[in-house]
Amino acid sequence: MKEGERSPLLSQDPVGQEPPLSKSSQLTPCHLDPALQARWAWRPGLGGGQAPSLPWGRSCLKCLTFLSNFLFSLLGLLALAVGLWGLAVKGSLGGSWGPPLPADPMLGLVLGGLAVSAVSLAGCLGALCENACLLRCFSGGLLAFLVLEALAGALVVAFWGPLQDGLEHTLRVAITHYQDDPDLRFLMDQVQLGLQCCGAASYQDWQQNLYFNCSSPGIQACSLPASCCIDPREDGASINDQCGSGALGLDEDAAQRVVHLEGCGTPLRGWLRRNMRVVGGLAIAVVVVQGAELLLATRLVRALTVRKGAAESSGAGGAAAPVHPSRGPRDLPASKVAPE
Repeated sequence: MKEGERSPLLSQDPVGQEPPLSKSSQLTPCHLDPALQARWAWRPGLGGGQAPSLPWGRSCLKCLTFLSNFLFSLLGLLALAVGLWGLAVKGSLGGSWGPPLPADPMLGLVLGGLAVSAVSLAGCLGALCENACLLRCFSGGLLAFLVLEALAGALVVAFWGPLQDGLEHTLRVAITHYQDDPDLRFLMDQVQLGLQCCGAASYQDWQQNLYFNCSSPGIQACSLPASCCIDPREDGASINDQCGSGALGLDEDAAQRVVHLEGCGTPLRGWLRRNMRVVGGLAIAVVVVQGAELLLATRLVRALTVRKGAAESSGAGGAAAPVHPSRGPRDLPASKVAPE
């Protein structure tokens, strides 16, 4: 056969091009033009052929998605462990499964840590194993978190005024149930120690507590918690629980030398106003980080989809080369079979 002549055994397609390679042949980097060979890296694929691996930029997406989700999964597992430890110490877990779940703040920490760790582990494993299904589950969970956070922020902004007005009522409820819940007692003590206050409107609000009321027959009658004292440690290493003994029975001149007389309602409102910007900034930072993770996961899923299409084309032995995200299929040259 002379050079330049076409073999009559090779049929022509309607546009005058030769048919694609047979299914028995494998698509290799040699079938691509030099520009595509430079853009794509190739690795061993299924069936002994070669499949394109992620480009360098997509590999960076994979590493960033893995590292960020690994960090958040550790934080979620830490919160889960702390919550379980708190429930176990207080005996809220119990030995029977019949009663309903306890209304405990530690339960919220457990559920939150479990949700964060589960979603983060899905994203971590999805990026590590290049699993598009896990990455889609991670994106769905992250989107649900963003929706819940947006709803919570909208509710706080809408009810910010009533929330501030209800602080004193909340403090009075905490005073009434001070001995009933260790978490409530801890929070009330921290508020009184940090703001150097006592009670809701004044230190006399502790008369509403059954144990501290002056008509109580117990040893704590007419007393105040140690967190109300001006010097609860009394120059010692540990807090003196008896520093507020009998303080409710004293007049104001004598009581002000031992305990704080001002209530915590007004100082707590001022503290919330001063720190509202800090809390809002932290919330915005969390939303921005979650949005960046969602964007990374979406870009990585798209890159995996493109690579999967290229791998399927390679396994089928077709003439079409893998399509790079920045190029369309019509930009690629058609592969031809060399004449005999």
